[in-house]
Amino acid sequence: MGNDLYKNSAEARAVFQEADEALGFSLSRLCFEGPHEELRQTINAQPAILTMSVACLREAQASSPLISSNTPAFVAGHSLGEYTAMVAANVMSFSDAIRLVRERGRLMQEAGQLQPGGMAAIIGLDEASVERICWETGAQIANFNSADQIVLSGDKESLVRAMDLGRVMGAKRIVPLDVSGAFHSRLMRPAAEGMAKAISQMPFDDPSVPIVANSTASPVFTAGEVRQELVSQLCSSVRWRHSVEFMAKSGVDTFVEIGPGRVLSGLIKRIDKEARTINISDAASTGVNPALSGGS
Repeated sequence: MGNDLYKNSAEARAVFQEADEALGFSLSRLCFEGPHEELRQTINAQPAILTMSVACLREAQASSPLISSNTPAFVAGHSLGEYTAMVAANVMSFSDAIRLVRERGRLMQEAGQLQPGGMAAIIGLDEASVERICWETGAQIANFNSADQIVLSGDKESLVRAMDLGRVMGAKRIVPLDVSGAFHSRLMRPAAEGMAKAISQMPFDDPSVPIVANSTASPVFTAGEVRQELVSQLCSSVRWRHSVEFMAKSGVDTFVEIGPGRVLSGLIKRIDKEARTINISDAASTGVNPALSGGS
């Protein structure tokens, strides 16, 4: 993970080195060499994904005319991605952000061990139907990803009941997710309490670009609002569909996904078929075509 970018980009290399120094161990080696089981643990996966995302961002800022020459109308991130958005909007330094994310991963991992749970994607049912499933089973909506993909979260018993009811109600597909806890649900309250304390000890600046918040799908403009959002999002639904709809209605026609994978680009196209999406996830993809520039 990220080795190609590290070898080919001085900017990305500096980000990985900064991460190692901030955390006090070689996260870069874990990303490049594994072991996989250790990397995928939430306490490690979260800072690794943040580091990879910021490395892509820094290289794009240095080499892509689209990124370097345009100020985005908004920034947004899906769950952990809000921390990349926070760095992009100059709310805090990358070093502070990765220390905060490492603590977030630790607290979420502990919360998952304290109150075991899981998550499952429900595909092919509308929002009202999924809300009914939650009402009857005790599960919660964790992610509004698109009109036909909603992720549930809850304790194991509630989640089994929810998946069974979803099948009865005609879901096209139900996919249990390989996660270590019931993220974005009430089971994350211990993590939210710990994060509130950690966040209170970190310096925050007002964002230089409005950040569209997960929990409200509305922009936040001040350091205080960002602090509140980063605590709220742990137990609240990620309103990704509504966030993209808000940005599209505000005039955004081009979305740049920065970081590993292409999941958000796919979701954005399902939410807004007219949207243009660009993915920056490795050394090869940082050479974005400037002809594609627009609202972003």
